[in-house]
Amino acid sequence: MQSEREKMLAGELYDPLDPELVEARDRAREICRKLNATRESDRMERRRLLGSLFAAGGETVWMQPPFFCDYGVNTRLGEGCFFNFNCIILDVCLVEIGAHCLFGPAVQIYAATHPMDAELRRSREFGKPVAIGDDVWIGGGAIVSPGVTIGSRSVIGAGSVVTRDVPEGVFAAGNPCREIRPAV
Repeated sequence: MQSEREKMLAGELYDPLDPELVEARDRAREICRKLNATRESDRMERRRLLGSLFAAGGETVWMQPPFFCDYGVNTRLGEGCFFNFNCIILDVCLVEIGAHCLFGPAVQIYAATHPMDAELRRSREFGKPVAIGDDVWIGGGAIVSPGVTIGSRSVIGAGSVVTRDVPEGVFAAGNPCREIRPAV
């Protein structure tokens, strides 16, 4: 029998109030609280906190607090990523971010979603993994929806709502986000 955590990571319906999941979210939120309370000069403490938060990449990420996430351990960052102020990752499923990605202020990445059925929504939720390739730049205020893949070297315009996959090497923008032209 699968645990609620296993169901969550598999993108199946799960109980978000499962004690193991509540404890894991509490852990991540406590790390984020400490991170968000650091001063700019506390670089070593930020590095330590980020290393303990993420599944990978915390050692090389540059993070401008405040930052918030659900679990942290379900997020894998490539080398040298940058997150500007007020970013959020709801990582109920795997969120994979490639190397050298840039996230403008208030970018939100959602792997979490809810059933359309109101009764089911009262007690269950689910997620869909998000994948972002290498060298992607996501402009401020953009939202990346559950299940989306953004190809390497693409640029997402500020304020965009990314509801479907974006190919490699393009500039895409809008609500809903759509390919505008090559990124170069």
